[in-house]
Amino acid sequence: MSASFPSDFPTTRREFLRTTGSGIGLLTFAQFAPAFLVNSVRAAAPSPERDRTILVLVQLAGGNDGLNTVVPFANDHYHRLRPSLGLTRQAVLPINDELGLHPACRELYALHQDGQLGIIQNVGYPNPNRSHFRSTEIWETASEADDTLSTGWLGRYLDNACAGADAATTSADPAAIHVSGETPPSFASDADHAIFGVPERPLRRSTRNRRNTTPTDVLEAFARSPDHAHDDDHSNHAFLRATAMNALVTERRVEKVLAAYRPGAAYPTDNRFAQSLQKVAAMIAAGFDTRVYFVSLGGFDTHANQAGAHQNLLATLSGGLAAFQADLTAHGLADQVLTTTFSEFGRRPAENESGGTDHGTAAPLFVLGSKLDQTLLGAAPDLDLPSPKADLTYSTDFRSVYATLLDRWLEADADAVLGQRFDRLAFL
Repeated sequence: MSASFPSDFPTTRREFLRTTGSGIGLLTFAQFAPAFLVNSVRAAAPSPERDRTILVLVQLAGGNDGLNTVVPFANDHYHRLRPSLGLTRQAVLPINDELGLHPACRELYALHQDGQLGIIQNVGYPNPNRSHFRSTEIWETASEADDTLSTGWLGRYLDNACAGADAATTSADPAAIHVSGETPPSFASDADHAIFGVPERPLRRSTRNRRNTTPTDVLEAFARSPDHAHDDDHSNHAFLRATAMNALVTERRVEKVLAAYRPGAAYPTDNRFAQSLQKVAAMIAAGFDTRVYFVSLGGFDTHANQAGAHQNLLATLSGGLAAFQADLTAHGLADQVLTTTFSEFGRRPAENESGGTDHGTAAPLFVLGSKLDQTLLGAAPDLDLPSPKADLTYSTDFRSVYATLLDRWLEADADAVLGQRFDRLAFL
């Protein structure tokens, strides 16, 4: 590798992707970019993939409390386990005679009534792990609890979907985009794919490194390094430089798309999560070939004083998702996009002495879209527990949700991606 690399240039592919996905800057390096990328940006040619289905994955980081999201208000065990946190029949938004949504989910409730919000109850996996890191890893790689995989389930989807693709017809758009600070493990793959990251908010000084440079500064310095004439097309230097140029060109395009976007619905202005979804809507409306997007909402680790914090989180989630769906509808894109949530685990059925809930196992998840066949699936959790400290036993394996999304939405070989066959669910 050339000595002209800046000292803080990433040294591994994973570090490189994480770095290049963390900032948008003012870019003026088209003259360095591969010609096909520049031509694609300038021509803005219609994409042959433009009408393909798109999946938006929303992470509820920290472990969402499912029992106070989809509330079994008619269950006496629920009120026994949660004497202070339990929500009454009068407080919830009723789905049926047994279940209701948390009152902060007003917008999501309207979508459910309209057939655009599906609820899959009590989703989990065998031998659950209550560690944030490990359980997130299990959900993002779709592994067994006692197995470790180096690739994510969406990364394997990309490997599967792109296998045998003709390089001459490969899109210049990213294969996957995340609105977050780091590339999610869900996107980790065996093959190389263009993964792009959009920051949740404009760069601040805190995102700069000790040399007071942003990630984009590092790329720009690399692009200006004087040794380009000595690049070997097959060297690591050439590979990294081509990847850097790809990131810079994409960054410029994304920046223009976000600046020019006029949403078809009002997003909550005080809701950063909603603003992240607005960015996703902008890129979808711009006709990116990208099939998968990832957005994260954190803060669900509610060990103490949960009631108010959880209400605020669910209001943030509800307002953001509803604005996103309304925006897609206004742009005629609602039939093309499916959004689904996931969280690494639910919370314990019993509240703790701090007015919160501790790490648990299963929880419901949401699917949002205009093409849903059913809007309430899965067996509700059994709350007649052998002891107050006991936990929920899942009734739907989360990989059945993935298998359904892969098979019936992304039209991929779900069994090959997941490594085994899981039941498909009836929401699609």
